[in-house]
Amino acid sequence: MPPDAPAVVVATGIEAKAARRHLPQSEIVEAGIALVRLPSPFGHSLAISCGLAGGLRDDLPTGTVVIPSTVAMAHGKPVACDRAWTQRLKDAATRMGHTFVDLPLLTSERVISGGERSRWASQGYAAVDMETALLPVAFAAVRVILDTPRNELSPDWVQPARALLRLRNWKQLPFLAREGPRCADLAARIVAAALVLRS
Repeated sequence: MPPDAPAVVVATGIEAKAARRHLPQSEIVEAGIALVRLPSPFGHSLAISCGLAGGLRDDLPTGTVVIPSTVAMAHGKPVACDRAWTQRLKDAATRMGHTFVDLPLLTSERVISGGERSRWASQGYAAVDMETALLPVAFAAVRVILDTPRNELSPDWVQPARALLRLRNWKQLPFLAREGPRCADLAARIVAAALVLRS
């Protein structure tokens, strides 16, 4: 990849596996949920946040592609995404035949669930993650909605090993096993297509 190519930042192993499969020439940074494992110093001037998100609106189902122009923390001002790379991601999604949502992305320090989802949706946000706005450099983002207000995942899944200790979470395993990799794969393929468009 060119020396100015962005790093691709993912949170989880599922997202990292998809990114490494579709972006073998890119630097993939598996930074952990809430970027707890992000290297410091980061060493890149630009990052693409790639992976899964929680949906905030009833009309955005699992598999919805979100390519935001702005991202904000719960109690912070919106931050503009890198305009050129955001447009490349949008162009790539369009060429692949995928529609996308360009609505703000929320980055939260904790899992958003229940009525909180509708509260943030009413403020214009499409989806929520726990990483993008925390990136210390310029960024663009492509996030694919996994769980939704009508099909919420347990907050326990932030720590999968702990989640598996609770029998009530087991019924969510088939959904996670099917949709998690599919949605992560879609996000990674869009980034790969954007990088091809650039070269």
